[in-house]
Amino acid sequence: MELLLLPFRWVYRGLVWFANSPRTLITSYLLMIVVAGVIYGEVEQRSPADAVWWAVVTASTVGYGDISPTTWAGRTLAALLISTMVLLVIPLITAHFASRLIVDDNAFEHEEQEQLKADVRRMRALLEELAARQGIDLLPLPPTEPVSGPGSAAPPVAQSGRSGRRRPRW
Repeated sequence: MELLLLPFRWVYRGLVWFANSPRTLITSYLLMIVVAGVIYGEVEQRSPADAVWWAVVTASTVGYGDISPTTWAGRTLAALLISTMVLLVIPLITAHFASRLIVDDNAFEHEEQEQLKADVRRMRALLEELAARQGIDLLPLPPTEPVSGPGSAAPPVAQSGRSGRRRPRW
């Protein structure tokens, strides 16, 4: 089963690499226009300028109708060009640039997160000291497991076991 999934993993990794490189995306777009234009010009006996114009209009799905394929090979090429552009290349270009525009300026930086963790540890120590002065026993924190995720140098903050809802006072 692992062997059957291997080609799909390669395709997925290739798409991830492809999608994360704007230079690759734009280059592939332009390359597809030129290649489709050259093939269209040969198949339909059109000039290079008309063939590239057809490829641009077809790839963008505008379809002015001034130039259209008349042969079976030309129509197959048009279907492949439209499908590839509409289902893969243009959505990847759009998604890449949209992800660059959508940036959370309020997101905490790693240093800020580490500072918050240190502050919480200091508050816990002060709370324990205050509770000791008052003779109050605090519940011990459960042991924490190390975090294996990227960007985390400290163990996660332990959960208190409380659901966050207040219990009614009776």
